[in-house]
Amino acid sequence: MISDDLAACAETVQKGDPDRFLAAMAAPPETRDVLFPLYAMNVEISRAPWVTQEPVIAEMRLQWWRDALEEIGQGGDAPRRHQVVTPLAAVLDDPACAVLDRLVLARRWDIYRDPFEDEAAFDQFLDDTAGGLMWVAARALGAPGPAEAAVRDIGYAQGLAAWFRAIPALESAGRVPLVDGRGPAVVELARKGAARLAQGRARQGALPRRSRAALLPAWQAGPVLARIAKNPGLVSAAQAELSPGGARLRLMLAAARGRI
Repeated sequence: MISDDLAACAETVQKGDPDRFLAAMAAPPETRDVLFPLYAMNVEISRAPWVTQEPVIAEMRLQWWRDALEEIGQGGDAPRRHQVVTPLAAVLDDPACAVLDRLVLARRWDIYRDPFEDEAAFDQFLDDTAGGLMWVAARALGAPGPAEAAVRDIGYAQGLAAWFRAIPALESAGRVPLVDGRGPAVVELARKGAARLAQGRARQGALPRRSRAALLPAWQAGPVLARIAKNPGLVSAAQAELSPGGARLRLMLAAARGRI
């Protein structure tokens, strides 16, 4: 029987991040007490800049999460009581909190309308958000330190594929999601993501099988990036999604193999 906090985390993920919810449900049940709190935290942080039009309030919401992570990282007295923070405290240590602090800082981009400074800044955003989250999850499930580069490669690809799918909504909200949104640049970016995915996949066998549950959110990344590399117009047309049936099948196969 799961705790009330874990059930609340699962509900938050189901409503706010359906892809990661499906990935967590496809993962071994014993990994969900790690995955659901992390993914719920990511939902809360990701939406913090969007629930208000006031930048100061959005900054305060993100700072709340930085303070909570600092409390967890320091250990000692129990951190603040919260349906996500409380189960997180059983999952995270100080190094993991430092990685997630960078995730929170990266989300400040969502508050404002400034474009990314350059491609390196965009890559850093994906590494700090999707890459950092995937690494913290994998590490909490037993991945050794030398596996970080491979996990982050897969996380970058997953984040990029999700970003491409979100671009129409981001543009409608007045954001500038890409440094260069022209077709050739989109093709090159998709190819770079696919290359990093291939690098990570080639080394995922070195991870303990349990920790590979953290890689499952990337189950759609390969075909999404491949489709966009062939036809970058799918991004602006909001047609980068896979069919629901095809996506579910890929997830089931990845979960059964223990490899994405």
